[in-house]
Amino acid sequence: MVLLYSSSSTSRLQYICNFIFKELLNTDVAITTDTIEFENNTGVKINYSNREFSSSSFTLIPAALLFETDIKEQPIECFETNSYKAFFKTIGNFSFDIFAASFYLLSRYEEYLPHEKDMYGRYSHESSLAYKEEFLKLPLINIWVQDFAKNLRSKFSLFSFQFSPFTFIPTYDIDIAYAYKGKGLLKNIGGSVRSFFTFKFSAFSERIAVLAGIKKDPYDTFEWLDKLHKKYNLSPLYFFLVAEKNYLYDKNTLPHTKIMKQLIADHAKKYPIGIHPSWQSGDDLSLLKKEISFLQEVSGKEIKECRRHYLRFNIPEGYYKLLDINMLSDHSMAYATVNGFRASIANSFYWYDLKNEKQTALRVHPFCYMEANSLFEQKVSAEEAFTEMVYYANICKQVGGTMVTLWHNHMISSEKTYKGWAEAYEKFLATL
Repeated sequence: MVLLYSSSSTSRLQYICNFIFKELLNTDVAITTDTIEFENNTGVKINYSNREFSSSSFTLIPAALLFETDIKEQPIECFETNSYKAFFKTIGNFSFDIFAASFYLLSRYEEYLPHEKDMYGRYSHESSLAYKEEFLKLPLINIWVQDFAKNLRSKFSLFSFQFSPFTFIPTYDIDIAYAYKGKGLLKNIGGSVRSFFTFKFSAFSERIAVLAGIKKDPYDTFEWLDKLHKKYNLSPLYFFLVAEKNYLYDKNTLPHTKIMKQLIADHAKKYPIGIHPSWQSGDDLSLLKKEISFLQEVSGKEIKECRRHYLRFNIPEGYYKLLDINMLSDHSMAYATVNGFRASIANSFYWYDLKNEKQTALRVHPFCYMEANSLFEQKVSAEEAFTEMVYYANICKQVGGTMVTLWHNHMISSEKTYKGWAEAYEKFLATL
């Protein structure tokens, strides 16, 4: 048990202490504002205040952040300590206020502040402190906590903590289930005509072969993925886009088709599944409810997992919408432009609502790697992407974190654009 003294036990302080001690260090923590109780305690104790105590304690002079109730620009000045970046420099037994700094990153405090949106209306990675200070590729909070725990142990030899083991979770967004199957007669005729008259004869012949049942649809990589999961003993999570009509960025096989219903039902029998809200339902809560209802009906499961299409959401509005429909888990915490740790953490966490100053029931599950970022944004080869994935796996292993990857079924297909990517993915899984 860790006893922490503070002049005030605020909601922000309780939240971050519970996360650091209970979730990351797997040890109990209690906060007291009683000086006598703190003085008389003979165990592990942290003085998180400007007050001096006669008895031995681990002292950390706090920054103001956890004792405020407004949202405003913070005096962030990063510095190097113990080979990592930190901010909210202070004095005492640790070089910075780890509680305030961790809260700032985990709550996504900076995303509440004025900033420019990107072309899709999202918070841009270029606006983030992690990008500007070049620690986006690090689960910095995990690294901080490891060092903090070592310092506590050196002060209190009986301090007991335990990091969780490394875990890997593969996830998939089914944006385009099939290239040709389930598209309907008119769309396939139109596609065939376009391919023929633009001299794309290989695509023309492939479409005909697939529709004739001679060849497998190139985007139908589901059986191959099943074999991978069995081979490497993996528990994947699938997110299905079920827009009732195609529009703009919603290109999936329509959900009412027999083949799409069968695909959803088959996966729901084997794996947990979630909703991948369409672009159309991103701003329309009633439409999102319809999509969730459809997915529940077809799968026979209650849907509580969500990942936004194009990762298009903003804080806090996007999370308020999910809470309004009793969605308990969101998997959108990453950037759709660059890989890394958007919240500087390799673990899931409860979302803290800064506007209402409380921990919510919504669990946020960050991911650090998406193949589309490597290919389209970072423009690296499949072999370079393999190296990138190994890097993220290794750093997550070092901190006892969870590595979550995002892949798309159509990006491990036989199409020329994706040549070598399926092989890179399997090669990576073999390293875990």
